[in-house]
Amino acid sequence: MAIKSDKWITRMAREHGMIEPFVERQTRIGVVSYGVSSYGYDIRVADEFKVFTNIYNTLVDPKAFDPKSFVDIKGDHCIVPPNSFALARTIEYFRIPRDVLTICLGKSTYARCGIIVNVTPFEPEWEGHVTIEISNTTPLPAKIYSNEGIAQVLFFQSDEPCEVSYKDKQGKYQAQRGVTLPKI
Repeated sequence: MAIKSDKWITRMAREHGMIEPFVERQTRIGVVSYGVSSYGYDIRVADEFKVFTNIYNTLVDPKAFDPKSFVDIKGDHCIVPPNSFALARTIEYFRIPRDVLTICLGKSTYARCGIIVNVTPFEPEWEGHVTIEISNTTPLPAKIYSNEGIAQVLFFQSDEPCEVSYKDKQGKYQAQRGVTLPKI
C-alpha cells in the first residue's frame, strides 16, 4: 500500500470524479487552507452545522439518536460552545476507488486552538459527503469558518482491489448527502 501524490489525486479527480468540486491548487491566502497538497487533499467544511446542546436534557445514544440533542446552524461560521461538539459536512463529494483507503486528520491551525476534528476512514468504493465531527476541547467558545479547510485526506492505494468493498456491503452511509446522523 502506498500513499498517493498530488499528481495522482488530480488525475483521479479529473478523470474519475473522485472529488467534486475539486480545487486543483492549494488556496491559502487569508483562509484556513484547502485544495490539493503534496500528498493529500485539504477538505472544506460546508455552512451546515449541528451543534450539540443540553436544552432538552436528552441522552446521546448511537442506537436511538434523538435529533433534539443539537441545534442546526447555517452560516459563514459556527461557534462551538466550550467543551462541546458539532457535526458538519464537507463541501466536497467523494467517490473512492475500489483499491483505495483514506485516512483523514484535522488541520494543525484548528488543532493549535484546541479543536479536534475526527473523520473515520473512507473505505473502498464508499461515496458521499463526509460527515465531520468537531470537538472543542477548550473552556472557551471556538469559531469554525465555513467554506475553508478543516482536515486533510491522505489516500492509500493497495496493490490489489479489496475482496469486499463498502458498496458491496451496502454500507449504511453510502451516498450520504448533508450532515448524516448515526444509523444502526
